[in-house]
Amino acid sequence: MSTNAQNNDSQEIDLSQVSKRIGRFFEGLTTSFFRTVLFLKRNKIIVAVLVILGVLMGFYLDKTSKSYDNQLIVMPNFNSVDYLYTKVDLIDSKIKSNDTMFLKNVVGIKNPKKFTAIEITPITDVYRFVENKPENFEMIKLMAEGGDIKKVVNENVTSKNYPYHKISFTTSIKTNQESTVEPLLIFFNKSEYYTRFQKEYTKNINKKIKENDSIIGQINSLLNAFSKEASSSSKSDKLVYYNENSQLNDVIKTKNEIIYDQASNRIQLVNIDKIIKECSVILNINTIQKVNGKMKFILPVIFIFFFLMISKLISFYKKGMAKAETQN
Repeated sequence: MSTNAQNNDSQEIDLSQVSKRIGRFFEGLTTSFFRTVLFLKRNKIIVAVLVILGVLMGFYLDKTSKSYDNQLIVMPNFNSVDYLYTKVDLIDSKIKSNDTMFLKNVVGIKNPKKFTAIEITPITDVYRFVENKPENFEMIKLMAEGGDIKKVVNENVTSKNYPYHKISFTTSIKTNQESTVEPLLIFFNKSEYYTRFQKEYTKNINKKIKENDSIIGQINSLLNAFSKEASSSSKSDKLVYYNENSQLNDVIKTKNEIIYDQASNRIQLVNIDKIIKECSVILNINTIQKVNGKMKFILPVIFIFFFLMISKLISFYKKGMAKAETQN
């Protein structure tokens, strides 16, 4: 029993000490606050000058330091996704190293000092990724087993294979297509390997279109001949017997499939006229950041804060020197 009583007494003493320390802490805070207020009051002229200076500089910065977001949606052709990402990473590294000569002379950007950031991200489109591609669908199913499907579709391995990608870049002034977009596209499309690949690929599609047109012509001739034969037979009042082994339905089905393939080929010709095909361009989106338009309020507070810190350091230095002289 005596041991329990001692433990209770020690706990009460500890709580009492903690309560006193908390009280002294808040008392110290209150004292420091009022001392700061009195100090600012004694130096109200300096404070007023700092506030006015901060407001004026804040107005100037709010007016001049603007940022604009720009977005370029592209379609990399001929399996050039990794090539495109490497090019964007190269530009990003040159921006970070402040290599304006490279940005101007190699990339061709007109105002490289105003070109402040660039990045590329895939546009998640899993439906187009698996459309008419059973192997892609099976791959996603396999990767999703025992995992989160959302994580799978956003993984780097999957997302880089989406058809569309968004290139976002930031400028400190308003830009236009001639100054930034066109130089970027020229830089992205400058590749000897992919240019040769593009020529052969385009040649093959044109050849395929020509062959398909020939096949469609032959099918049309066959159908016209059958139509004429059926028409002449009906005029002669003779029965016409249709042999199911003629596979006429299969011929018509084949023609429809070839027509669909032709439409797809012609659309593909539109998309592959460039290695990196631009699909959409959005320029000069005024960036809304936390400090935008607020520097006139932030700078006066910063100036007063530094004034207080410098005053404290000077006071601390004087007290230290006075103490040292007394001891000597």
